[in-house]
Amino acid sequence: MVSIQPAELAKIAIILSLAQFFSKHIEKINHLTTVARSLLVTVGLVGWIYLQPNLSTSIVIMVLWAGMLWISGLKTRIILIASAVAILFIGVSAALDWPYLEEYQKGRIENFFSRPDTAEARYGDTYNVDQALISIGSGSWFGQGYGQGTQVQLRFLKIRHNDFIFSVLAHEFGFFGTALVLCLLAFVIVRCFMVAQHAPDAYGALLAYGFGLLMAFQTIVNVGVNLRLLPVTGLTLPFISYGGSSLVSMLMGVGFVESINMRSKDKDRE
Repeated sequence: MVSIQPAELAKIAIILSLAQFFSKHIEKINHLTTVARSLLVTVGLVGWIYLQPNLSTSIVIMVLWAGMLWISGLKTRIILIASAVAILFIGVSAALDWPYLEEYQKGRIENFFSRPDTAEARYGDTYNVDQALISIGSGSWFGQGYGQGTQVQLRFLKIRHNDFIFSVLAHEFGFFGTALVLCLLAFVIVRCFMVAQHAPDAYGALLAYGFGLLMAFQTIVNVGVNLRLLPVTGLTLPFISYGGSSLVSMLMGVGFVESINMRSKDKDRE
């Protein structure tokens, strides 16, 4: 039986859609109607994903919308106003106890900020994060070796194949191993941005920027969760975390970027 997560493919779909929309309206990017229409397209997709509920993917898609809108040439003044509104919205939501979140989502936020020091918390809500930090710390410089990490092999670290895969890397390959993986991911991200700079048209540039932004955001969030710098979200580490749908969406994105790069080279030869 093959299972597919449409939310992973939705990330690529929204990048394609927004790149097409923004490239067609690049001259009117600072018009309120243009921003509103792009937001409508984004929310139309995010709404269905949020109802699953899948808050992490919803946040990713909204970040893609905001990032691609800024790359398209949105004025700094509008960005500052939007940021102020977003901060106000978050403040009001916190004051009202996050009425639009599920109980387990509220629990993740509360545990991140309050950090309850009780046995129930240590072996319950915060267990995975605690074990992730232990795994990272015990990896030291060179790790305990592939397949030799006690935290991983003895199953102390849960969800080790997905959310906390970075902790597995740190535990078994150490600081140098994780640094190498992050450097490789950074190389792919930078290459996406470089392809975007030499793209033959605005659509290709936005597409490459969008995929680079997707990879960068997911990498930062996944590593941040493992280091307890961010609340647990469930976002995968690109190309590393287990999940066929995630891997397929990432490979599709790389394919699109390579297609843009190929067309850029063809244009240079003309």
